[in-house]
Amino acid sequence: MAERLSTQLGMRCLVVDKRNHIGGNAFDHYDSHGVLIHTYGPHYFRTNSPRIREYLSQFTKWHAVDYKILSHTDGRYWNFPINLNTFEQLIGRVSTTAEMEAWLAEKRVAIENPTNSEEVIISQVGWELYEKFFKGYTLKQWRRHPRDLDASVCGRIPIRTNRDDRYLSDNFQAVPKHGYTKLFENMIRACGDNLEVRLNTSYRDILPHVKFQHLVFTGPIDEFFDFQLGRLPYRSLRFEAESFTPEALASMAPQRAQATFPVPPQHYQPAMQVNYPGKEPFTRIVEIKHATGQNCSNTTIVREYPDDFGPGKEPYYPIPAPDSSALYQKYKALADEVSLKSAKYLPKNCGCTSISFIGRLATYRYYNMDQVVAMALKEFDKFCLSK
Repeated sequence: MAERLSTQLGMRCLVVDKRNHIGGNAFDHYDSHGVLIHTYGPHYFRTNSPRIREYLSQFTKWHAVDYKILSHTDGRYWNFPINLNTFEQLIGRVSTTAEMEAWLAEKRVAIENPTNSEEVIISQVGWELYEKFFKGYTLKQWRRHPRDLDASVCGRIPIRTNRDDRYLSDNFQAVPKHGYTKLFENMIRACGDNLEVRLNTSYRDILPHVKFQHLVFTGPIDEFFDFQLGRLPYRSLRFEAESFTPEALASMAPQRAQATFPVPPQHYQPAMQVNYPGKEPFTRIVEIKHATGQNCSNTTIVREYPDDFGPGKEPYYPIPAPDSSALYQKYKALADEVSLKSAKYLPKNCGCTSISFIGRLATYRYYNMDQVVAMALKEFDKFCLSK
């Protein structure tokens, strides 16, 4: 929004972030071992939208990648998302799409309109594969039973009966060639003197001291309204990084040489992401070097531990469930009123006449990256029409 407003309309923009860096959760950096890592968990960019791709391509070149993940359960790696290769692992022999489809037809639970995440999976693959790959992971990730979560949570994972083992099926799949942070730096540079960035700053602290026409808010919507209707639930995360030298990786090579899924040189694990739906306290191990294609002898993995949200913790995931959705709708009603009529929740002398609520936290939805970009571009178009 700041880039569009400043470069297309010549408006002066102030970007305020309470963290000490730009880019929000998409921020990436080189760790002490020289490995480019995604600081707040993996960000797998993909899109089917030419407009989004063309827009972002102004600020970055791309490194194309097919995102591949595995699941580790019952003491072994499995192809995931579920596909024909997974089925062959399950039955222990070569099979066909026709046989897999017939097997699934026997296992599926007949549910015409699944209303929650448990129903959406068992209606596609039955109980055995649901319990092997989905139930434990979902319980750890959300600390709610899949039957208490919207169907969209597990329903976003594809089920295939061919050998397509890609995590995603979008037409364009890539990461910024030089990282997300560099993309954002280029975006800021394009704005020139029209853009000012203030880090380590809470927007509330500066509201009494600045005058502005329009506010774009991307934080938690309940926080904006001082939690007056109650607190929306979120899930937080804790990240545990571990780095490996070439010598450490070499010592692992003999035992991994016999593995079903080979580990590429200079890497720790056979895929970019490995899910752990079992009793491990973490949900996944990510080695983003698989996706970035970085050529370096060291590597870094990150174990991801779901965490309860509370004081001092970041709100990473809105919880897609009926109770939380109902509370958000009440906050959205407040937001619509404020956006359409007046900025009555801001200081009277600030000069602001309208507000945009954009992003995962401000709209309390589990958006992918391209969807958030699309939301911002659409909001900019709407802003132009209002002038």
